[in-house]
Amino acid sequence: MPEIEQFDAIVIGSGQAGNPLAKALAKAGKRTAVIESKHVGGTCVNEGCTPTKTMVASGRVAYLARRGADYGVATGPITINMEKIRERKRAVVKSFREGSERAIKATDCDALIMGEASFAGPKLVRVQAKDGAERLIAAELIFINTGLRSSVPELEGIADVPYLDNASVMELGEVPEHLVVLGGGYIGLEFGQLFRRLGSRVTIVQSGTKLLGREDDDVAEEVRKILVQDGVGVLLNTKAYSVWKDDGGIAVAVSGSEGERTINGSHLLLAVGRVPNTDKLNPAAAGIELDERGYIRVDEFLETNVSGVYALGDVKGGPAFTHISYDDYRVAAANVLEGKRISIAGRMVPSTLFIDPELGRIGLTEAEARSQGLKVRIAKMPASSVARALETDESRGFLKIIVDAETDQILGAAILAVEGGEMASMIQIAMMGKLPFTALRDGIWSHPTWSEALNTVFFNFQH
Repeated sequence: MPEIEQFDAIVIGSGQAGNPLAKALAKAGKRTAVIESKHVGGTCVNEGCTPTKTMVASGRVAYLARRGADYGVATGPITINMEKIRERKRAVVKSFREGSERAIKATDCDALIMGEASFAGPKLVRVQAKDGAERLIAAELIFINTGLRSSVPELEGIADVPYLDNASVMELGEVPEHLVVLGGGYIGLEFGQLFRRLGSRVTIVQSGTKLLGREDDDVAEEVRKILVQDGVGVLLNTKAYSVWKDDGGIAVAVSGSEGERTINGSHLLLAVGRVPNTDKLNPAAAGIELDERGYIRVDEFLETNVSGVYALGDVKGGPAFTHISYDDYRVAAANVLEGKRISIAGRMVPSTLFIDPELGRIGLTEAEARSQGLKVRIAKMPASSVARALETDESRGFLKIIVDAETDQILGAAILAVEGGEMASMIQIAMMGKLPFTALRDGIWSHPTWSEALNTVFFNFQH
């Protein structure tokens, strides 16, 4: 058995919480070990935000090029160079990843260990390095930031067919002829629209009665209409139950409201959810509790049931967004290094679905507000009522803002528009400052911008 190495802190996973936290710990004088099983930067940099948005940008260029005639610009037929798109994506990822790695090495962190971590006991971690060497390291402070991975559904035949996940689909060297997507959440919709724009036939199979199951019905339906307008096939309330190889591609047997049918495709993308990376961590050896789905249980200060052991980012459950992971770092650093008691309870959770147009979200949905017994007013306006939308011929979608009828405070918003994410951020700032909706309604916004929609949307209360 190797000799136990003693550190002040151990960070397992170098994602968007672990990476900056390791630097903060080292800067505070704590001898810190960072353990990373795959690559520095975590999911966001390597398989999530950075590569997907790089490719989505290529898809938007293709979309606008095809629409050139709408703007009086003759572009002619376009061709897609998938290898060039992949090359650009890889270059951006490499730049971000190497930047993250340099940032860690530039601090006083004593060790960046590449290997698989697992608990060998309370406050004791075993690391199986890639070269086969084994190390045992111990620390009184341990931070787990191991993230999630794509889940594989229990589907007859799935073990016998080649399938893609959110990472491997971005490594394709050619455009799929027909991409079949299982799942109608963020990952499925972003990749579905992207590959349709690159020239694939796309079919999205969603077991639920609507896309984006947590959104209001009108928002989900408008997203569906936009995807269908772009040529994406969307099957709702349809469950896949079997898959097999067929004529050089794949076949998926599904059952839905229209009965049973077989969908033949060239590629299959699994986008039915993600599972926490705790199965190899052996948390039981440290007495760390998991919930029924394998997520690490934490309190409102991100601490597990074991004193001095914390979980940050996606592995603890809850909203799986990069910005939440980064805020977890902020909370953990303040509490551990500065002696504060910052809670994650009740914090605002913004999100953006990067289809085109974007869906920016903040706060409560209408359904959530009503389920809480709140008296609400709904301000809603089509994007086509915004001058900027008409001038740029980007008028799909709508703005929907939920207002407390008794206090005039904004409770939430869904902005389905070209600048939906940025618009939702403006509304979030107003919510953070507890401004009444009238402050946005009566504000002076530069013309012609998307922002001036805030002048008019509040004159469109539906009820």
